[in-house]
Amino acid sequence: MKNYLVFSMAALLVGASCNTKQEKAAEGFTGAPGEVKLITLDPGHFHAALVQKVSYPQVSKDVYVYAPTGFDVDEHLKRIQGFNTRAENPTAWNEIVYTGDDYLEKMLAEKKGNVMIQAGNNGKKTEYIKKTLEAGINVLSDKPMAINSQSFKLLEECFAIAKQKNIMLYDIMTERNEITTMLQRELSTIPAIYGEQLKGSPEEPAIVKESVHHLFKLVDNKPLTRPVWYLDVTQQGEGIVDVTTHLVDLVQWEAFPDQVIDYKKDIELIDANRWTTSISPEEFKQVTGTEAYPDFLKKDVENDTLKVYCNGDIVYKIKGVTAKVSVIWNYTFPKGGGDTHFSVMKGSKADLVIRQGKEQNYQPELFVEAVKGVDLAAYEKDLTASMEKVSAEYPGVALNKVGDGVWQVEIPAKYRVGHEAHFGQVTEHFLDYLKDGKLPDWEVPNMLAKYYTTTSALDMAKAKTK
Repeated sequence: MKNYLVFSMAALLVGASCNTKQEKAAEGFTGAPGEVKLITLDPGHFHAALVQKVSYPQVSKDVYVYAPTGFDVDEHLKRIQGFNTRAENPTAWNEIVYTGDDYLEKMLAEKKGNVMIQAGNNGKKTEYIKKTLEAGINVLSDKPMAINSQSFKLLEECFAIAKQKNIMLYDIMTERNEITTMLQRELSTIPAIYGEQLKGSPEEPAIVKESVHHLFKLVDNKPLTRPVWYLDVTQQGEGIVDVTTHLVDLVQWEAFPDQVIDYKKDIELIDANRWTTSISPEEFKQVTGTEAYPDFLKKDVENDTLKVYCNGDIVYKIKGVTAKVSVIWNYTFPKGGGDTHFSVMKGSKADLVIRQGKEQNYQPELFVEAVKGVDLAAYEKDLTASMEKVSAEYPGVALNKVGDGVWQVEIPAKYRVGHEAHFGQVTEHFLDYLKDGKLPDWEVPNMLAKYYTTTSALDMAKAKTK
């Protein structure tokens, strides 16, 4: 009888163990059709919709939207409807919408999905992320996930919660999928082309990235109407913590590929600055569709002109390499142009330069520029041989010599998919990470390093302008 009881208890324990393993397996992601169920929380930025510009086999067509009633959610749903009804490759999203003042509490109580998409008011974003993670829901967030030192500390808590609950928090770094940036990174890892990464100095940084954006712009070939709060830096964040998120990320991703960046040891701030863009009442109306400045913006109005701190630059050292990133916001784009990106990485043999100006028809182009003193004949031979390996990975990519010691990288049109398509590419990477059950080891520490850099730079810049 005792033996029977022992056997029965053992069988129960084994069965319980098997059930536990099966439950854990069921909780994970396998890539099965429709297993990923999206929640969109308070979508105030058009990036929230761009995640759904394409379909994904493993993502359910049912998407749960929780938001306050108003302009932001209405615009979001219009964009999704546009994707569903377009003539070419229409999507088939079914938006299940809840609007009400208790939208956040409702989302947390119902837990209808397992991945929350967040792109909206950045002043609320970090708290949204924290509460969502506490509910055991993965988060795919637009940048920036922190806009000041206080929200950076909260973001550190968020990553600790995600680790404890074995779920993921990831930000949407679209610029890693831009072809000139990908090739700039690739060429910088080839010693025969780039040599060694120069260290640079505050006066001559070894890596420079500059981004120019426009408040009035076109998206899907239609004028973009921005929410009024977008022009309030306490809600959107200043430029130095917004767009520079991408630039700081690219410095890390390109110069130190797959390496962990520890912000406490590897980042040293040198200088940071901030300045405003002026917007007239007429321009304000064109950007937002609103006649008058709301009360929360009046603190930034001087003589009827809105002054927005959307410009900034940061000079810093990362693992001993001096970098400079800067963001500039103009009112609108030049004729035939749009947002632009400039980037240079300086190696001992060549500079790798991305230009996107009028001369390039406002299309990003990558150049290899040999440094002075290099034996050009020998260098060209090495460059040509090395590019054969690059062309094997990126078929069709080639070199065009455009000057003495200067080559333009010729890039086939198939690689130029555009900024909006990059959201789908990032989402596909995230879906792969869900299936793998983990992010690359360097992603979380490097996200923290990135937001430490931007938010600490804001503190430095503010201290200089008091």
